[in-house]
Amino acid sequence: MSTTDLPPPFVNIEGVINLRVVGGFATSDPSARVKPVAFYRAGDISRITEPGKQALIALGITRVFDFRSAREIASYQTPPATIPGVEVVRCPVSETEGFDPVSLAVRLQKFDEDEAESFRIMYREILDSAAPVYARIIRDMIAHPDDPCLVHCTAGKDRTGLFSAIVEMILGVSDEDIINDYTLTTVGMAPIFPLLAKKFQDQPVYRDNWEGLLKMGSSKPETMHATLAMIREEYGGAEGYLHRAGVTDAEIKALREAFLVKQ
Repeated sequence: MSTTDLPPPFVNIEGVINLRVVGGFATSDPSARVKPVAFYRAGDISRITEPGKQALIALGITRVFDFRSAREIASYQTPPATIPGVEVVRCPVSETEGFDPVSLAVRLQKFDEDEAESFRIMYREILDSAAPVYARIIRDMIAHPDDPCLVHCTAGKDRTGLFSAIVEMILGVSDEDIINDYTLTTVGMAPIFPLLAKKFQDQPVYRDNWEGLLKMGSSKPETMHATLAMIREEYGGAEGYLHRAGVTDAEIKALREAFLVKQ
């Protein structure tokens, strides 16, 4: 897969999709901003080229956290990337996502019928199963505040987008900026959408539920707006969510101290 020149916050690395930096946001504290580089987020990196590997190393990335399941990785028929000096850590959000053909067809049909409710259900499922993984990565970020990590899934939208939103909420980033970060996936995936469309059209479960697939693959502002409301209503906000995962107030304070800089 090729990339094209996309403007910041995208980082154009050959063979990596939807890669961008998370950082530099204004916060609820007018005297503080998020560090210019808090972490990086991306879609699948397994097709990174040799020049791409050198470019990624040059970013200072030493740890990559992969949210994908073993079945998902196998379905792409490309082994996880091996990058000199970079530790690639498998952190599957779930190994049983219910994406076998029958379950996937049902999910896609539901997205076609009620997109908003389907995202609410799917994102609640991800948040519930991902809590230990997200807590692990947050602790890693606290331990390595000057060595940015990269988090990714397949598209860099759902599992990666929810992790990004939780961290951004903790750091006091505005809803508007969190929503904009989420919707940038539409831009990040545009260069490879024709290739993905061809691949999906070759598989009956997707071809027969095309409208549902398009809705499930979307990254609309209203989706993240509703998700932020859900996190506050059902989990007590990002802090409440992380507390359920065992993250302490001291760790949340340490995250803020490590990734907020005075203006």
